[in-house]
Amino acid sequence: MPVLVMKFGGTSVATPDRIKRAAKRVGVEVAKGYDVIVIVSAMSGETNKLVGYVEETSPLFDAREYDAVVSSGENVTAGLMALTLQEMDIPARSWQGWQVPVMTTSAHSSARIEDIPPDNITARFAQGMRVAVVAGFQGISPEGRITTLGRGGSDTTAVAFAAAFGAERCDIYTDVDGVYTTDPRICDKARKLDRIAFEEMLELASLGAKVLQTRSVELAMRYNVKLRVLSSFEEQSDEAGTLVCDEEEIMESNVVSGVAYSRDEAKMTLLSVADRPGIASIIFGALSDAGVNVDMIVQNISEEGRTDMTFSLPTNQVARAERAMNDIRGKDLNFAELVTDDNVCKVSVVGIGMRSQSGVAAKMFKVLSDEGINIRVITTSEIKISVLIDRKYMELAVQALHDAFELEKAA
Repeated sequence: MPVLVMKFGGTSVATPDRIKRAAKRVGVEVAKGYDVIVIVSAMSGETNKLVGYVEETSPLFDAREYDAVVSSGENVTAGLMALTLQEMDIPARSWQGWQVPVMTTSAHSSARIEDIPPDNITARFAQGMRVAVVAGFQGISPEGRITTLGRGGSDTTAVAFAAAFGAERCDIYTDVDGVYTTDPRICDKARKLDRIAFEEMLELASLGAKVLQTRSVELAMRYNVKLRVLSSFEEQSDEAGTLVCDEEEIMESNVVSGVAYSRDEAKMTLLSVADRPGIASIIFGALSDAGVNVDMIVQNISEEGRTDMTFSLPTNQVARAERAMNDIRGKDLNFAELVTDDNVCKVSVVGIGMRSQSGVAAKMFKVLSDEGINIRVITTSEIKISVLIDRKYMELAVQALHDAFELEKAA
């Protein structure tokens, strides 16, 4: 029988009643003739509670035991989902990561999936099991220890299973009914997209859209796994939600597909740095070693052998970045001053249509200028333009750009 992967997030399985609702959706797909692999997250709020227990017990915790504790939330949900399906007379059983097995690296709390041998689950399907309920977010290391994949890891688990089993599709059930042109909470004209290309979704996810986890989209694009984002709380049709697919499967699309934003950004500038080969390697090597995720990077024109280096980073990593820069000051690096501004945000427009149409950047910059919004930093890629602006203008910028590119209208 064809295989379908269905993933239910924390809000979708937050209570026994919601698990029953999700199980009914699984039953509909079983009735259509699918063998179903269900990937479940922990109940909403459960992972945070377990993390709190670990930190309260052992501030300098052993990462292996952290994973053992934090992964248990998904085990509970998987068992409850399997029991619920059995009560509906659907042959189902739960699977923990090590039972499948989901083979991962040894990087506890941020492991990466290396292999999912399908033999065990396939054999059970052949024996009459119709639904395999798999605990998401977890796997097993080469050393035989439980690992977790980092926040949002259940999305990655679902896509990896879809790739490993050659699933017809991977349905991601969340608390929203699809992917929108921008955040509907900021712009009431935001429109749900019927389809979006992998590359566009990857950019939107990395730029702040919270619908799908970035690694899951990367994996889907690599293995050409069709993703469908759906709401757990609304009645579904075959055309419901948003399909994330290959660009070739989209007949027509707007030049710009969406406007994304990231509120918690900071800008850091090193003033008067020596302009010589290797200086960027020293700066960003130190930041990398400190675990700082740098995004936009701008280097000013050199004057008298000195230059300024500016980059953006998440606000919660500012202290770490400042410490890293001060640690190498006077040793490997000399600079006059370190200036930090943590009152900025990033706003981006994304669209595969930008490859073939010029003028998007000019239009974006004019819109922001007309609203009196000053641009601090600009970065571009083939299908994206991002700007760093004052945070107080974020909502205005998103609304103005959404209107200017007429995203409320279908292509």
